[in-house]
Amino acid sequence: MRMRLMLLGGGNALGQALIRLGAEEDINFLAPKPPASGWDPASLTQLLDDTRPDALINLAYYFDWFQAEGVSEAHFAAQERSVERLAELCQHHQIRLLQPSSYRVFDGVRATAYGEKEEPQPLGLRGRALWRFEQRVRASCPRHVLLRFGWLLDDSANGLLGRFLVRAAEDSPLLLADDRRGNPTPVDDAARVIIAVLKQLDCQTPLWGTYHYGGHEATTSLALGQAVLSEARNFRSNLIDELSPQAHSARADACEEPQHAVLSCKKILHTFGIKPRAWRSGLPSLLDRYYRHV
Repeated sequence: MRMRLMLLGGGNALGQALIRLGAEEDINFLAPKPPASGWDPASLTQLLDDTRPDALINLAYYFDWFQAEGVSEAHFAAQERSVERLAELCQHHQIRLLQPSSYRVFDGVRATAYGEKEEPQPLGLRGRALWRFEQRVRASCPRHVLLRFGWLLDDSANGLLGRFLVRAAEDSPLLLADDRRGNPTPVDDAARVIIAVLKQLDCQTPLWGTYHYGGHEATTSLALGQAVLSEARNFRSNLIDELSPQAHSARADACEEPQHAVLSCKKILHTFGIKPRAWRSGLPSLLDRYYRHV
């Protein structure tokens, strides 16, 4: 890798997965420690004025964007200012910017998979924030890659998967939607995709724009939960026997989560040659890391 790579958010689950995979391929990241209060416009300006990397992967707010149970509007507003400043700095210093986003920019009313040309119609606070972040990046930094991921699963104790596994160990019914569909995407697979994109950009290929990626085989929340439980029983014996189906419309998060969140991955396949990987194959290593940490 000829490019000097900077990773914001190297301490979170996706950042750690990137660092692990990069080390296997002799790819190194400059991963600065964030200020105590987190990255803001002033600290980002100082950082990039001093370091000027060739490419930057912005995972600084990964947990809030992909894993947190809830985030305040004020929190997202502050992040929006930081993302806008980051994009301006990348344009000023001619830094390639790779920015993650999410299926949550869509409303979930389509019966078929969402392509990159579909008009975003976010439902909830998080989806609206992510859509604004995307717009800030497009407006300020033409040399960008926006990667919209499906249902990201990581090994953090209080992330989406972690919260499910905690509830699965309690002696109470656990309901999941049997009519909500998406692309489960283990964090190691997301890191693989980011590395593959960086390799192409390292060849000076100007493949800027927005791309979708999700694990192979769309599924329902209920079927995903059943697959996770089946694998998790290799690590714990105190898990609930069965999950109960529930309609998407009856879920407390129905106003926030798209019912149909399946992403079409044709563009990233044809442009970068990145093939979707079966999400089930990533569950054993993901759960192994999770249970080693809790």
